[in-house]
Amino acid sequence: MQNLLLIVALLVFTSIAFRLGRARALQSVSGVQQALHSRPHYYGVYVAIWCGVPALILALLWFGFERQVTEAILVASLPENLRALPIERLGLILNDIRNTADGNITSTSPDPVVASATEQLLSLRHIAFSAVAVVIAAVSMIGLILSYRRIAPRMRARNSVETALRAFLVVSSTFAILTTVGIVLSLIFESIRFFEKVPALDFIFGLEWSPQTALRKDQVGSSGLFGAVPLFTGTLLISFIAMCVAAPIGLLSAIYMAEYAPRRIRNIVKPLLEILAGIPTVVYGFFAALTVAPLFRNAGETFGVDISSESALAAGVVMGVMIIPLVSSLSDDAITAVPRAMREGSFGLGATRSETIKRVVIPAALPGIIGGMLLAVSRAIGETMIVVMAAGLAANLTANPFEAVTTVTVQIVTLLVGDQEFDSAKTLAAFALGLMLFFVTLGLNAIALWVVNKYREQYE
Repeated sequence: MQNLLLIVALLVFTSIAFRLGRARALQSVSGVQQALHSRPHYYGVYVAIWCGVPALILALLWFGFERQVTEAILVASLPENLRALPIERLGLILNDIRNTADGNITSTSPDPVVASATEQLLSLRHIAFSAVAVVIAAVSMIGLILSYRRIAPRMRARNSVETALRAFLVVSSTFAILTTVGIVLSLIFESIRFFEKVPALDFIFGLEWSPQTALRKDQVGSSGLFGAVPLFTGTLLISFIAMCVAAPIGLLSAIYMAEYAPRRIRNIVKPLLEILAGIPTVVYGFFAALTVAPLFRNAGETFGVDISSESALAAGVVMGVMIIPLVSSLSDDAITAVPRAMREGSFGLGATRSETIKRVVIPAALPGIIGGMLLAVSRAIGETMIVVMAAGLAANLTANPFEAVTTVTVQIVTLLVGDQEFDSAKTLAAFALGLMLFFVTLGLNAIALWVVNKYREQYE
């Protein structure tokens, strides 16, 4: 709460700095025959940046390291017998102190040492917050004074503001890239540890998946089977069923809304169709498990077909309904992007509307449509909740849509649920699956971009 109040106060002070800078710029040309180099609000933004950004960076750094600093000071003040404890035991004591200070329930009844340390921690937090608030206020005030004094009619405020915004964009882009690199490296490093325990060929080409292993040397357990083929087979099967549902419905709805529907109907139907994209996937999972799966099972009993209560068919159909808005929206954008002149030329040659759509519009929009389909496949491959609730956890190597299967994402969730030791092959297998899934989806996205970029110029 204190941190939030500090941020709010900093924002208020920054808005005041903006007004002061703008007023200062207008005042500098009042009564003189000289114009401002930039618009007045650029001067206000310039003062606001120097007033708020350095102080905000300092505040964020403190928020990130506040706990480590205060607890390091606290540990240094603890009695010698407590500091000599093993790091695990000391961590439990610090957790009790922290929970007591935060008002949470502690794992044990606080003894006098914990109670005293709690009071000291609260005092440290109060002193640290006060000191940081003073430092942030001082930094903000210094930035305000220095930038306010620099304002002059010929000052290039717009150039300075645009340079600052460009630097902010570069930092944001760099942060996004570094985050992606960090994710990939974490997957690679943990996957290397997994492949040190399980041969890579057995994992990639193995036909059985049973990741139960012994967690300790003195424990009796299976050596585990880590063949990923059943997982990827189930993933591709459910994704194929989903695309069989989403591709025709999404494409036909896009053609109707782009070429046939009046504007009034389009403005109603398109938002209603895109509502499907806003429904949480867990709701789709409930719908698949409670409605669609029993419906298919009962229909199978009627016709003498054995359909499992947790089947790939139920999960794939509901997943297809979920990604219809993605296919429809991307296909609609590709169709509407076809130049109007191509349609008019087709009509001028005597073609009907349906012939124009089949022989001119769809071929011209085909790269965008294919790219949208591949992106929809990536979305289907990465889905988890629907498969967990409708298709089950059985890693069956089958192409029968009426049987229960599982997917890569479901197994990743299953392997990482609960308390796990990250030294066992069972847990590390989740990272290997994640790495393979990452490269699969990356490849699909790359193919989609390649198709769009390669064939787009033919129709521009």
